[in-house]
Amino acid sequence: MQRLSAFLVLGLSSTLYAAAPANSLESLIAREMSTSGVPGLAYAVVTDGKVTQVGSRGVVRLGSDNPVTDDTPFLTGSISKSFTALAVMQLVEAGLVELDSDISQYLKILVDRPAGAITVRQLLSHTSGFSTRQGNAAREMFADGDVLARGLDRIAKLKPAYTPGSRWEYSNTNYEILGRLIEVLSGQSYQTYVTRNILEPVGMGHSFVADGQQHPAMATGHLPWFGGKRPLPHNRTDRGTAPQGGIVASAPDLARYMSVMCNGEDDILSAEGKALMFRPASTSSPFYGFGWFIDRDEQSVWHAGASPGFETLATMIPGERRGVVVLANAGSGIGFGETLQLRNAITAQALGREYTGEGSRWSQKLLFVSLCLLPLVFVFSTYWAWRQRARLRAKSGAFGLFSLWFPLCTTLGMAWVFFDLMPQLFGVSLHTLYRFSPDLAGVMVASAVTGVVWAVVRLAIAYTGRKVVDVRDQPSV
Repeated sequence: MQRLSAFLVLGLSSTLYAAAPANSLESLIAREMSTSGVPGLAYAVVTDGKVTQVGSRGVVRLGSDNPVTDDTPFLTGSISKSFTALAVMQLVEAGLVELDSDISQYLKILVDRPAGAITVRQLLSHTSGFSTRQGNAAREMFADGDVLARGLDRIAKLKPAYTPGSRWEYSNTNYEILGRLIEVLSGQSYQTYVTRNILEPVGMGHSFVADGQQHPAMATGHLPWFGGKRPLPHNRTDRGTAPQGGIVASAPDLARYMSVMCNGEDDILSAEGKALMFRPASTSSPFYGFGWFIDRDEQSVWHAGASPGFETLATMIPGERRGVVVLANAGSGIGFGETLQLRNAITAQALGREYTGEGSRWSQKLLFVSLCLLPLVFVFSTYWAWRQRARLRAKSGAFGLFSLWFPLCTTLGMAWVFFDLMPQLFGVSLHTLYRFSPDLAGVMVASAVTGVVWAVVRLAIAYTGRKVVDVRDQPSV
């Protein structure tokens, strides 16, 4: 009944807007929410530097009747990097840090360490040499105030995957270091500094920085689960990931933030400093500034966010003082329940831009369904091997041995693909992939394990049976 009531709320939201024109924003949202399976959504639009449109749909948590409101805060994910970059630029303008100075000048633990020669600019622009996978490594969640200091102790032992400044690669490690830099230079916790110097001056009254505590008022995240969505068990935030993904904000608050960032005025940062954040940071970073991706063709800057159970998108056209933010309390599945088209469609329509959708997702859906079926195939194959045990035991010669041992080689190779190669393609560890997509990670592990078990059982059946036959065939003395 709880699930039914949640879907009734979603259905009511769609019904309320059914009378809207087919090409209206409301009609688009109702259609795309149904397709993506997102439980709740909020959005806000900035026009000519002012918040002109705000909307919310759905529920804060599946199984509950609590609707998402305009003031409901969502975990914004990597949109948070723009807040960290802004805080660093405030410290630059205060004369406390220089963009092209080595980070070890400010964080003494990095002196004579592999990361010590990385500059502040390289950290801001993801050209430090740290890889995506290094930035997505599993780490323990802490609620105490020393979590960024302890994180830096771990980072100090890391060697960047590439030479600093040689290439662009997105990495959360960069902004984790910058979060600690803010603490050391300001003498305040990251949470306190950002609250006092950004959230409060902008007027973000329904927003806060991840502090490791439970927050019942915020939207609950939902993970993909075999074509549907499964709510997270709690609304606890992670203090350690605050600089790279821990700003929790409502859609109108983020719209106010964007309006300040594109107003061309000296306020929380100088107009020149804001403009610098929206320009390519270096020749190695032609499409990323400081905390913002850059689309030169559209004259826009943007940043998406993806945290376990949440996906978001913020887009600005600074020269036109326009922007859109879309917040969803659900992560995407593989082919099923993806939120990308939902977020992009709302953004494009609100900005008056053409958008034709993400195209067919049948290949992704087929891949996921195949992965789901693979463990069942291996379980049946194991049963079939037992049924055909006489034939297995009869195999002999070079070809027979090959047919017995080759499946073990191939399934071990498949296990390597699922446990290591595929997570690498996502830029994460298998543990981190499980936090974002438990269904995908689960079927990958199940396929790897059942495949190897099938191959081992085949061998055990064949060789155990042979030993018994050989003993019985020995001539009596």
